[in-house]
Amino acid sequence: MQKNVLIIGAGGAGLTSALSACEAGAKVRIITKEYPTRSQTCMAQGGINASLGNAGEDSVESHIKNTLKSAHSLADEKMVEFLCEKASEAIEYLDSIGVCFSRTKDNKIAQRTLGGASAPRACYAQDYTGLKILHTLYDKCLENENIEILSERYLLDFIIDEDSVKGAKVLNIRSGEIETYNASSVIVATGGYARIYDKHSTNSKSSTGDGIATAFRAGVKLSNMEFIQFHPTALKNSAILISESARGAGGHLLNSKGERFVDELLPRDMVARAIDKQIKNGEDVFLDIRHLGVEFIDEELPQERKLAKLYENIDPVSELIPIKPVAHYTMGGIEVDANSETNIKGLFAVGECANHNVHGANRLGGNSLLELIVFGREVGKYATKNAKEVTLEIKIEDIEFKDDKPEISFYEIRKELGDLFYNFVGIIRDEKGLDKASNILKEYISLVPKMGVEDNSKIYNTNYVEFLEFKNMLTIAEIILNSAIVRKESRGAHFRDDFQDESKNFEQNTIV
Repeated sequence: MQKNVLIIGAGGAGLTSALSACEAGAKVRIITKEYPTRSQTCMAQGGINASLGNAGEDSVESHIKNTLKSAHSLADEKMVEFLCEKASEAIEYLDSIGVCFSRTKDNKIAQRTLGGASAPRACYAQDYTGLKILHTLYDKCLENENIEILSERYLLDFIIDEDSVKGAKVLNIRSGEIETYNASSVIVATGGYARIYDKHSTNSKSSTGDGIATAFRAGVKLSNMEFIQFHPTALKNSAILISESARGAGGHLLNSKGERFVDELLPRDMVARAIDKQIKNGEDVFLDIRHLGVEFIDEELPQERKLAKLYENIDPVSELIPIKPVAHYTMGGIEVDANSETNIKGLFAVGECANHNVHGANRLGGNSLLELIVFGREVGKYATKNAKEVTLEIKIEDIEFKDDKPEISFYEIRKELGDLFYNFVGIIRDEKGLDKASNILKEYISLVPKMGVEDNSKIYNTNYVEFLEFKNMLTIAEIILNSAIVRKESRGAHFRDDFQDESKNFEQNTIV
């Protein structure tokens, strides 16, 4: 009998873990609330880091140094060294399975410079890097007879017995039934939680922190939840991401006066704060790529041109792109050890939902895709080694809804929560704003018993799923706020106007 591994999430981290687990001899079942090709991985446009030196002199040591500098003393140096040393191997793996990287004239993998990097290190596939990696991984999983993918399943709870995982309970969104899957090795790969910021986020609507909140309820430790990276360049009206590749290719940031006001390739937190300052001073801010020329834009940045046309009705070949910073990536998450295992035996985590202590206070651009490939390859092996030979059984229960109609719409509160966090738990924070947000959040939480679902049907009840997501978002929001209040300093993406300097007293992870 084969060893069995259950994976929650089918983005790049989950699919990489599945392929690795199968290589190690496991039979894998993947549970995902959407479809794999809709995962957040496809939004990683700029590239994946590796010190190949194909576009200029570079080294693993430089990659390590840049990553540690961006992390502001909160990364584990050994974990960062492992990540950077495994980078070229990760690129070789992706190349071998068919990821169609852009190429140089001598057929080497093309590389570009992203913010915070000392060399052109990001391997890319035009400006669709994450999407092309994701689709290639998905194709490989579909070809593998030992991988089963069950879409439209929403995680409800992990089954824990004597500090060991025994499986998971999920809602089958299609049928409205609760399904229980048993497994002695479970990998959480559910992504981040930046959608708490609602319309002020580049993330898809499903990045609601479900895996993190569910793990927390099961007794799993979380860390560094206050560190949320704001991407400097999202479209002003829609918050759609304009990739860092546009700045890496030579794009300029301009204010209303046509002035450049910041080095565009500084780390993201510094660029985001510079833009925020301009906006608060009454300036509009624009990304200018006109000087790059139509041929270059259509060859290297085709998606950025399409997005600007579609969502802002402007053509960046001849017009400025109006932008603003919005929530993009969450550095904190499920605390894991070097084997990607949590404090509950058999429960692993990987990708944006996990904290492998490689990003610290601020992620280096191009390291997120690298993280999910490097640690996805590792966690598959560890989860398989831990797994026991058990039959993958499914238990099914009916779900019951209350007949009472909700007094308060959680949709309105969800929107208010996004505005609240963007204004007071955003790019710049202070004690007064954090306390105000905390008090309002407590009020939201107290109102949950008066909320609920209007739709009591079983089949495809998205109203119910969205209510479950909203409750997870409240859990995550409270943890973010408590962590941000406690950290009385500025470090990386956590910038407090009332404590503007880094403090040695806080040179450690915030554990919840």
